[in-house]
Amino acid sequence: MPLGLIALAVGAFGIGLAEFVIMGLLPEVATDFAVSESSAGWLISGYALSVVVGALGLTAATTRLPRKPVLLGLLVLFVLGNALTALAPDYGVAMAGRIIAALCHGAFFGIGSVVAASLVAPEKRGGAIALMFTGLTAANVFGVPFGTFLGQQFGWRSTFWVISGIGILAFIGILTLVPKLPRPDAAIRLRHELRAFRSGQVWISLVVTVLAYGGMFGAFTYIAYTLTEVSGFDSGAVPWLLVLFGIGLVIGNGLGGRLADRSIDGTLLVAVSALLLVLVAFAALAGSSVATIVALFLMGGFGFATVPALQSRTMVFAGSAPTLASGANIAAFNVGNALGAWAGGIGIAAGLGYTSPLWIGAGITTAAVVVLAVTMLRQRGRDAAPRTTPAPESVASSR
Repeated sequence: MPLGLIALAVGAFGIGLAEFVIMGLLPEVATDFAVSESSAGWLISGYALSVVVGALGLTAATTRLPRKPVLLGLLVLFVLGNALTALAPDYGVAMAGRIIAALCHGAFFGIGSVVAASLVAPEKRGGAIALMFTGLTAANVFGVPFGTFLGQQFGWRSTFWVISGIGILAFIGILTLVPKLPRPDAAIRLRHELRAFRSGQVWISLVVTVLAYGGMFGAFTYIAYTLTEVSGFDSGAVPWLLVLFGIGLVIGNGLGGRLADRSIDGTLLVAVSALLLVLVAFAALAGSSVATIVALFLMGGFGFATVPALQSRTMVFAGSAPTLASGANIAAFNVGNALGAWAGGIGIAAGLGYTSPLWIGAGITTAAVVVLAVTMLRQRGRDAAPRTTPAPESVASSR
């Protein structure tokens, strides 16, 4: 196994930690900056929206450049942004730091996946990409609970100093362990990759990603408040409860990947429908500590069971131009993240209580179920219809 893959996984771990750990530290951040819960939530929404800009803009802008220097430059942005967040004297500076750090997120994963695949033989590329993304999974299972615990014990800023250190470690690893790679023929590829967005099904996939992920993060963004103010847990229990969510995430992600190989849309419909039921049950039973524990695990499981299928669906309908479409789907995940955080914050600001993000998340998830169901019914109708010679426009519309 090339050691460069480990360096890429370390970078993925740090970036995943930077995105998600603030959810467990939101009460401490809001108190420190003397802002409301919904205002603090914009540190999540702002990050997510900046990921969208980076995933599309920076990926497209750097396609002519050698990939290794691009990855190193992205990690410099990441370290600077998180250090600025740790040093922030006020809310505005903290937001600026989050935005700077987020710009590297989508581009790092998109370009890093290509680099990981190039380090191994063609028949091992899938495993190489999976190993890189193991860093992101590990960030959710181990990094977020540990980062939350660290922030509660030594101040939330200490967590962001650690994240900056991880970024420096990843920079050194990629600098020394990833070999020099040939310059890509980007001008041709970029024009080709843009063709994927002619497909209506690619756009449907992106919409479902926004809604399904937005529903889950509408609930998860303010989970620390739900756990402490509604379910009755002590703040010290939050990191360990997040471990439970992370375990569900890993199991759901693994099962979702296997099931997606059998039926992408079927897996999505079942997983998103189950997520909807879990969110409704969680909202109704959040006052019960036992129900909360079960719901957290299931929310992670069903929420992330959708991820492999959503990514696969986008790439399938993108056909021979999957790279930029895949990056767009990463952007769509973060649009959903921002949507959920914003909508959940509105519920809290309106005085609807700390279960309102769960109900709002369920509403967003309902929209995802409707879009999926309608899409599948229309596709079945096309498949059942008698055909002669297919017209070019009908083939295009099925894409």
